[in-house]
Parts: sequence; C-alpha cells; structure tokens
Amino acid sequence: MGSTERDILAGVGPRLRALRRARGWTLTRLADETGLTSSTLSRLENGKLRPTLEQLLPLARVHGVPIENLVEAPPTGDPRIHLRPVRYNGLVVVPLTRRAGGVQAYKVIYPPAGREPTTELQTHEGYEWFYVLNGQVRFVLGERDLRLGPGEAAEFDTRVPHWIGSADDQPAELLTLFGAQGERAHLPALRD
Repeated sequence: MGSTERDILAGVGPRLRALRRARGWTLTRLADETGLTSSTLSRLENGKLRPTLEQLLPLARVHGVPIENLVEAPPTGDPRIHLRPVRYNGLVVVPLTRRAGGVQAYKVIYPPAGREPTTELQTHEGYEWFYVLNGQVRFVLGERDLRLGPGEAAEFDTRVPHWIGSADDQPAELLTLFGAQGERAHLPALRD
C-alpha cells in the first residue's frame, strides 16, 4: 500500500469520530444502529483497524453521507456530476442526490397527458415537495384536483392518496424532494 492510500485510510477514523460526536451518539448507540460492535467502531475511530467496505457501508447509511465522504478520496479533477436518467412507469427520473438516506432530490419529466400508464391514486410512506420547472401539472391530492404551472410548488404527506402528471399535451418537468421517513422539505420563513 502506497503512502497516498495510507493517508486516505488514516483520515477515516477522525471523520467517523467527528460524525458520531456531532450527533451526540455513544459508540454503543452507533453499534446498535449499524450492527457493528462497539469494539470495532472504537478501533476504526482510533485507526487501529483498517476499514472495509462492509463496515463503511452501514456507517455511511446511518450518518446519511456518501461513502466517499468517509474515505475522502483525492479529487479526480473533474467536478462534473454525471447524471443518469432512469425510465420508470413512463416517467423520466433523474436522481440529483447521491447520498444514502434523508431527503432525496430528483428532476422528474412527466409525459404529455394521455400517455401515462395510469392515473390511479397511490399512497406510500414519506413526505414530498415539488416545484414545477416547465409545463402544466395536474396534481390530485385526496379529493382535490389542482393544476400548477411553472414557478408553483406543492408539499404533501405521501400517505394521502395522490397522483401527479402532465395536465396537457406537453411534458411537465418538476424538481422533487422526497423524504422516505417523512422529513419535510420546506424552509421556515425568514423574520425581520
């Protein structure tokens, strides 16, 4: 192992300790959340144990950070993020966040009205916020049937029956924030 690799691995322990302490957690609490032993966590934090991928994955998940934040690999020199659109139920979904857990951000492109496979209301755990970038959006939430245009936003508990789609013959583009555990995406109003 070269000196660069040793330096990268040597920095993992202090980063793990800082993340745990920032949450106010004990090693025992972190062990309960990750399935790793307190002894293993202590040895990782103190640099007495080289981290493995099997150890870093649950730690990244629990702390809600990408694994590369734990390792702090040297920069590649290319700051671009290479987004990979995914087709899902007739939609084009572009994940904008790369970390595990917490609020996730997506750009979603809904096909023109009439091309959606279904307008059936759905429910699931979570909380969602969306902002209309382009097009007209039909948003059904419970008994309400709303139409939103560019610059308008909506926020809702996804346990309420809902459906989102284009309202006309043009695609609709949305920026969506979704929290599976019900994290709310709005910011408090600024006070003077």
